[in-house]
Amino acid sequence: MPLDGDAISRGCRHEPTTATQLCRVELDRFRAIAAEDGPLTVACTQEAALFSDAAEESGRTQSIQFANIRETAGWSNDAARAGPKMAALLAAAAETAPSVPSIELESGGVILICGRNETAIEAGNLLKDHLDVTVLIEPPAAIAPPRSDEFPVAKGKVTAAHGHLGAFEVTVDDFAEAAPSSRSTLLFGPTRNNTRSNCDIILDLTGGAALFPAADLRDGYLRADPASPAAMLQAVLKARDLVGTFEKPRYVTFDAKLCAHSRSGRIGCTRCLDLCPAGAITPAGDNVAIDANICAGCGQCAAACPTGAASYALPPEDALMRKLRAMLIAYREAGGEQAIVLVHDEAHGAPLIDALARFGDGLPANVLPFAVNEVTQIGLESIAAAFAYGASAMRFLLRGKPRHDVAGLTRTMAIADPILAGLGFGTGRIATIETDDPDVLLETLRAIPSLPTAPRPASFRATGKKRDALRFALGELHRAAPAPADIIALPVGAPFGAVEVDASGCTLCLSCVSACPTSALRDDPERPVLRFVEDACVQCGLCKSTCPEKVITLVPRIDFGAARAPARILKEEEPFCCIRCGKPFGVKSTIERVAAKLEGKHWMYKGSPRKLDVIKMCDDCRVNFVAEQGFESYGVASPTVRTTDDYLREREAEAPRRGNRDRS
Repeated sequence: MPLDGDAISRGCRHEPTTATQLCRVELDRFRAIAAEDGPLTVACTQEAALFSDAAEESGRTQSIQFANIRETAGWSNDAARAGPKMAALLAAAAETAPSVPSIELESGGVILICGRNETAIEAGNLLKDHLDVTVLIEPPAAIAPPRSDEFPVAKGKVTAAHGHLGAFEVTVDDFAEAAPSSRSTLLFGPTRNNTRSNCDIILDLTGGAALFPAADLRDGYLRADPASPAAMLQAVLKARDLVGTFEKPRYVTFDAKLCAHSRSGRIGCTRCLDLCPAGAITPAGDNVAIDANICAGCGQCAAACPTGAASYALPPEDALMRKLRAMLIAYREAGGEQAIVLVHDEAHGAPLIDALARFGDGLPANVLPFAVNEVTQIGLESIAAAFAYGASAMRFLLRGKPRHDVAGLTRTMAIADPILAGLGFGTGRIATIETDDPDVLLETLRAIPSLPTAPRPASFRATGKKRDALRFALGELHRAAPAPADIIALPVGAPFGAVEVDASGCTLCLSCVSACPTSALRDDPERPVLRFVEDACVQCGLCKSTCPEKVITLVPRIDFGAARAPARILKEEEPFCCIRCGKPFGVKSTIERVAAKLEGKHWMYKGSPRKLDVIKMCDDCRVNFVAEQGFESYGVASPTVRTTDDYLREREAEAPRRGNRDRS
């Protein structure tokens, strides 16, 4: 493949070292370079293991970054123009991400094989020497009895299943154990329902509905078509290896203090609950709980979380944005134009790109492949940053038949589209490519029209947590945009917006203030007022669901001036001052309205016109006034308060009389 050393040097701001057979006859040359222990990026992923071993032998302690510029750039009909693209890929690879925390799953090899016929018995025979096998045959379980009882065989149907690799729990109805003596058909003993059992692995050969949502994502749960011997054998081979301790990334970090799910029994934000395909997220009081053992790492919860309570860790959002920054800035400085960012995963996207490079025309020179763990992890902050850095379009490469629901990505795009259009970028900038065919991928990429980029591309470096990174990226996108607008309407569910209050119906009870998880709604300790800070609002809806008067409306939008704007007053009234001490303690209109409704109408306030004055006093004065006036609660005399001394005196007075009665 051709190498444009000048373009790579301009983009990466380093003079590259080139070679023809670095992994073979020039390996000693690599060892000498690696021994220097400085930052090092190698433009080859095929021989990464060889280079890592050679570097370790040379005494290197610092890690090496690897980038693939062959299948992604050099093996292409546009290879002669791919110098800026190679620079971009090398610059992106040099941006290292922080290490990802992990959890451990332990499996003791106890497997439950669920089936409908002898296929399940056959799978048990294949696994009996490797795992602790139990076979469960669904009713009517009309199968021939096995020649020997080498593992338990039972009848029953799984009605519920929970857990993960190493910790499954199943509930079985119509459960019965096999009879020890059966002739032509396996017989079973008495049945019972709601039988529970635990296992480490589940092999589902029933051919029916899966036991879990997004079943392909549940660790330890394997499914295969019982009519396909090859599929069954493949599942058996996978099951055989699921014994021991396995390390799994903790894909999502969660900060419960930032969660806006619920307050005081009122439900607000449910974005993550609505999107999680694996069922790893459940309500937990005012917050949600994310089970890291079940989480499959799709990242949709983190992409949709408006407060940043849930954030992706593989890598974190700010690290992903820094990689985008390095790639697009290097591409631009190396002379590249009209960059199209192709977001893909390694499991599906990388093989398509490789096939296109080896057997087709390869990727166009302006298409920059950007590998992530899951395409659905991309949030609004990354889209905003890409266009602020100078991308002309973004495409998200998905499977023709996705393994799980991708509604989260669809919603993110639905929010990003009006923002880009409102800032003058126009429509059609972001879209998905859903295919398993490399030729279709190429045709779709070639059909993307030439689109102008940001006239003033940004170069900011993202830092901080998700919400801060999102605000920063949107602010830089606004600054770099062709025709920036200050306010853009967004669809329902957007993480930005305003709160409108019908002032005529608001009583300034301030229940919305206590419910707001981000302090977007605020009060004032000195006067009755409701204020709103739009930059802090995440449109969770808790204020709306809490408001007793139902006068709050959510207005999803983005106001680019909100970060600099002062708090807006939604409702303000004159305070009511205590008629005794003069201290303000309530809302004047409310106190006067309550007094007018009670005067001469309620039995508690009849008989003395001064009783109504109690409502017009602060807490301290009210207590003192009632004590001074001797008002009786509820119109009846209060019983005298009795103390321990009263009881003791009565007992002493009673003692002589009791003694006289005893003597008589």
